[in-house]
Amino acid sequence: MMKVEDAKVEAGPDIFSVEDLRIEAQIGGRWAEIVKGISFQLKRGEVLGLVGESGAGKSTIGLAALGNVKQGCRIAGGRVSFRGQDLFASPENIRRKLRGTRIAYVAQSAAASFNPAKRLMDQVTEAAVKRGGQSKAEAKRNACRLFRALQLPDPEIFGDRYPHQVSGGQLQRAMAAMALICEPDLIVFDEPTTALDVTTQVEVLMAVRNAIETFGVAAIYITHDLAIVAQMADRIAVLRYGEIVEQGPTNQILENPRHSYTRSLWAVREILTEPSQKTRTLLRVDRVSAFYGLLQVLDDVSLEIGRAETVALVGESGSGKSTLGRLIAGLKEPESGSVTFDGVSCPPSVSTRSKELLRRIQIIYQSADTALNPRHTVRKIIGRPLSFYHGATGENREARIGELLKLVELDPAFADRLPGQLSGGQRQRVAIARALAANPELIVCDEITSALDQIVQADILKMLVSLQEKLGISYLFITHDIATVKAIANHVVVMHRGQIVEQGPKADVLSPPHPEYTQLLLSSVPEMTSGWLDKVISDRRKLAAA
Repeated sequence: MMKVEDAKVEAGPDIFSVEDLRIEAQIGGRWAEIVKGISFQLKRGEVLGLVGESGAGKSTIGLAALGNVKQGCRIAGGRVSFRGQDLFASPENIRRKLRGTRIAYVAQSAAASFNPAKRLMDQVTEAAVKRGGQSKAEAKRNACRLFRALQLPDPEIFGDRYPHQVSGGQLQRAMAAMALICEPDLIVFDEPTTALDVTTQVEVLMAVRNAIETFGVAAIYITHDLAIVAQMADRIAVLRYGEIVEQGPTNQILENPRHSYTRSLWAVREILTEPSQKTRTLLRVDRVSAFYGLLQVLDDVSLEIGRAETVALVGESGSGKSTLGRLIAGLKEPESGSVTFDGVSCPPSVSTRSKELLRRIQIIYQSADTALNPRHTVRKIIGRPLSFYHGATGENREARIGELLKLVELDPAFADRLPGQLSGGQRQRVAIARALAANPELIVCDEITSALDQIVQADILKMLVSLQEKLGISYLFITHDIATVKAIANHVVVMHRGQIVEQGPKADVLSPPHPEYTQLLLSSVPEMTSGWLDKVISDRRKLAAA
């Protein structure tokens, strides 16, 4: 059995290299090249940031670093070397020994990566015990140490919980612990902070960078968030259509990008909406409280959403944002309080709501990976609400499916694909199209752009604003991304530990002076400036010492 201490790597030459890597995918019955001659090298302790649009090949390259390819893909040329060993020329049993021990992977969606039937401790320590040479007791001690470093609650007993008993942000940090437990030589971080609120994100980034520095690991950091890559990477490679269009030191790429595509990535953030006067109320939540068992997750919450208005709901992971969204949609019953839609009291559960009310209030989930049935085609996914709510059949149904796909900027030919044949951004667009198929009046958007690169994210936000102007749709936009709040919201509601601590027009909430918690949120928003994270770490250490 491979032991961790036997696999320590001496400082010196490249620990990992990719040379002229070419990967093909089977599309429409033929093989097409999706990664086109990629080359880069990594030394111990060095971090390469991979940035680019959804579908650019970032995650495909990340998987190749583990000696793996997605189903329906194949290596068409080139070499992927770990410590001088060609991974794809090595037997699968050798690659399997390396995965999770010497080469680790932190995926974008923790919810899709954990087994819901097993306790977190068993899953976090599995590779360390089975392939990393650690005893169960040693692995448990190491896991608790990492839980503490990653700011997880009750680190000594956190691992006793099941995945569904922790928040999305906590689950993502548990996945980081699982990757770090064997002190690997190379870690692939695939959008590891996408699902995290900004305050938690900063803590995870600090922990991740500390681990990189402490253990001297090499890392590939895949992200669409340019501000994040500015804090984490020594070098940045910009991908487009499977090719590297620009590569260089982080400061040079940030301050003096040479390629027009790189400059376009840097320029996508913009304000899309202006503050508006409060319109006639469509939805009213009045003094709602809710529990999960004995744990109170919502405490006397009240808010209003007007017609054709966007209310942004922000706060840390575990603050109650998603619970409130689920309660509005009828997926969680309140302990007390009421929800009124268009002047009529809403029954507490979907099982007692009318079909018409269900149609008028739709919800789009954070993770399209788990929200879409992997065995259903896009046609069936979008077509089902068309049939259920509108009785659409035949040519009318088919025509509307095509219209909805175009609306979310997908080719109608995507109707024949399965979710697994789409990129993460494409899957989320399908989820949005499914909600739009009902012709709703209110859409609860639960972190729906968090998994998208910034160009696609801007396009989706513009599309949502356009739909709002055209159709009068209202949105409750649950997000931890303050840039998204600035881009799309009319009003902002700030939640903390199940309570609303501030709400009002966007301009008022985002302008100083701020309540203490709002200030913490805003100060945690990464800036596209190298060294920002260092300043945040320094400021918080000073505050803790005061």
